[in-house]
Amino acid sequence: MVYRMIFNQSAYFGRGAIREIPGVARSHGFTKAFIVTDPVLVETGTVGKVTDVLDGAGVPYEVFDNVKPNPPVECIKDGVEKFTASGADFLIGLGGGSPQDTCKGIGIVAANPEFSDVLSLEGVADTKHPSVPIFGVPTTAGTASETTINYVVTDTANRRKFVAVDPHDIPLVAFVDPDLTDSMPRGLKVATGLDALTHAIEGYITPGAWSLSDCLSMQTIRMIAQNLAKSADGDVPAGEQMAYASYITGMAYSNVGLGLVHGMAHPLGGRLNVAHGVANGILLAPVMDYNKAYTGEKYRDIADAFGVAGAYDMPLDQARKAAVDAVRDLTVKLGNPTTISEVGATQADLAGLAHDAFNDVCTPGNPRPATEADILAIYTSLM
Repeated sequence: MVYRMIFNQSAYFGRGAIREIPGVARSHGFTKAFIVTDPVLVETGTVGKVTDVLDGAGVPYEVFDNVKPNPPVECIKDGVEKFTASGADFLIGLGGGSPQDTCKGIGIVAANPEFSDVLSLEGVADTKHPSVPIFGVPTTAGTASETTINYVVTDTANRRKFVAVDPHDIPLVAFVDPDLTDSMPRGLKVATGLDALTHAIEGYITPGAWSLSDCLSMQTIRMIAQNLAKSADGDVPAGEQMAYASYITGMAYSNVGLGLVHGMAHPLGGRLNVAHGVANGILLAPVMDYNKAYTGEKYRDIADAFGVAGAYDMPLDQARKAAVDAVRDLTVKLGNPTTISEVGATQADLAGLAHDAFNDVCTPGNPRPATEADILAIYTSLM
């Protein structure tokens, strides 16, 4: 078996990391930035923290803030047009998953115009050229888009989300600055934290996992188990640990894949516009329960990470149940929804959701094979 691992060329971590952006840009010979972000981050002053650094260093830039949640194809097309007209030679993806994914789409299409329809990027696209250079600057602690080779786009015409997997889209440099994630509202900390936890657990149990990815995934599970609830309640040091945990698990799952939780979460976003982390939080414990007999001893590690006493001594079936219960208990404690009816799903939606989930690019990475009927049964149980 041969394993491939792709990481950023370099990354900077810690409070004040964004101050490194101008020097790194100059070291690469870049002259003008095109910042991809969203209106909320402009209004809250987060974008200003980055542009102040660029202004102070004399680095010119343009700001593109036409980013929508669950970024649609049309948003990427608009961004490509604006980037091309800007004269910029590098991109800064500033925000959570939506700005970062939009930035990746812009960078890939600008460098590979034969994919200008965007839809043809679904799955593993045969792009020939690396993206326009991207600096990934996260403002949430969950998606890890700043270090992954994936991005998610919404096909608005067909009310579906799709995943593009492309080594050419990984940001050249990441800047993980907890000063930018401190101000997340509680609900966003919960949703993005549950997204990171899902990445870690799915990356740990997917059949593609191996020794290096396991190290990264398990460290992340421990960090999130210890810090997510505290971070949600305003603990600043815990929030800093969540920022790092998100990046660490992104290094793993980007290379080994995900599973059925993500496969089922994407249709909830595409069809019902459910926030991705919220959808993952609803699905994680139930899908873990569905998978438990196909995970070897790994649920012992997860249970232990959540502080379950005797996780390595109890019978395996008990350890597996303890891991599922620990994740479910955390989800409830955080106040995330636990049913899909709470986020707007109806019985009429279930067949379409199951069809899309079965065909999602993440679903084959699940440790337990799932039929469309299996997926429908899980959705139905969550009504």
